[in-house]
Amino acid sequence: MEKSKLSFYYHLACDRSHKILDDLYPKTPVPLNHTSDYTLLVSVMLSAQTTDKKVNQVTPALFKKADTPEKMCKLQTSTIQKLIKEIGLAPTKAKNLKKMAEQLVESGGMKPDWDFLESLAGVGHKTASVVMAQWYNIPAFPVDTHIHRLASRWGLSKAKNVEMTERDLKLLWPKETWNKRHLQIIFFGREYCPARNHDLKECEICSWAASKKRISEEMKK
Repeated sequence: MEKSKLSFYYHLACDRSHKILDDLYPKTPVPLNHTSDYTLLVSVMLSAQTTDKKVNQVTPALFKKADTPEKMCKLQTSTIQKLIKEIGLAPTKAKNLKKMAEQLVESGGMKPDWDFLESLAGVGHKTASVVMAQWYNIPAFPVDTHIHRLASRWGLSKAKNVEMTERDLKLLWPKETWNKRHLQIIFFGREYCPARNHDLKECEICSWAASKKRISEEMKK
């Protein structure tokens, strides 16, 4: 969807929703506890299919043992797995943490580079985007399944996957707002716009942004 082809409605919905989001969330602290670019990367990796709350409960013990790639390299994969055992997909994530640490040591550490970050074990585009945006302050719009769902519900994107939704949202909002906007959408979704048992007609955004068809479909669930 090219910017010139975006409908007037999309821009209107975008303007109205961004005012609501800015009013509700003028500050957007990163919900994952971290002290460096590396610990942020680790936390974001661990957050896949796991709540931020659970990640924040697990990482203190992990980072006490290994808060740098050099320290993580020295841990056995089995030890890492025990430290993150309460996290979903712990066996796979433990292997990736070990491998990623080795890659970072070999390459000289963290770098604010898209290709480099996405070449690391267990790091996809969304994870790299969070680190680029929230640590290095480089404009990015991380889109996960939650943002994808809300963008669809609010009529901001008709994309079938997160990659295309990211592209659409980047066209709708100014580049300088991307880093905060993705967090605002996440916060709003958690607090006011859950995936299940949600009355769209009573929602501050869904009530006017969602189509009548979408409201009807979700009422039947």
